[in-house]
Parts: sequence; C-alpha cells; structure tokens
Amino acid sequence: MSEINWDIRREGREWSRDEAMDRWKLTPEKIEMHEGKIFWSDKERLNMLGLLLENVGIDQAIRLGNPAIWRAAIAGLEG
Repeated sequence: MSEINWDIRREGREWSRDEAMDRWKLTPEKIEMHEGKIFWSDKERLNMLGLLLENVGIDQAIRLGNPAIWRAAIAGLEG
C-alpha cells in the first residue's frame, strides 16, 4: 500500500465497506513489546495510532494527556 490518506476527524467514525479491508491490512500480525515499546517499528505504531484516531476521533484523544502539551505541539506545527 502506498501513502496512507488518513481521514481523522474530531468525532470517530466507522470505516466504509470500501476502506475497511485496506485499513485492516495496516495492522501488525500481533501485538508485541520490543525494547519497552509496543510493535516493532515506528511505522507500525503510527499506523495503529492513525487507525485508532480514525475510529475514536481527535476529541477523545486529546482528553488522554495534558492540554498544554497538545497546544505546544500544535504551536510547533504552526511556527
């Protein structure tokens, strides 16, 4: 699969029938921990994060951490 066109929204969403299988193919075969991190590579971790964000939405994700850190990360993108 080439570059992934994520459709991450504020609210989570279900995948359409057309995209569900392509999304499923992005998941690692199994969940493993390697050197204190889940999955084997940053690519696998980012794919899983993207998949989860599509399903749960950004509004839920930002509740998991310190709002100041989220704001600083966004400011870093804009600056």
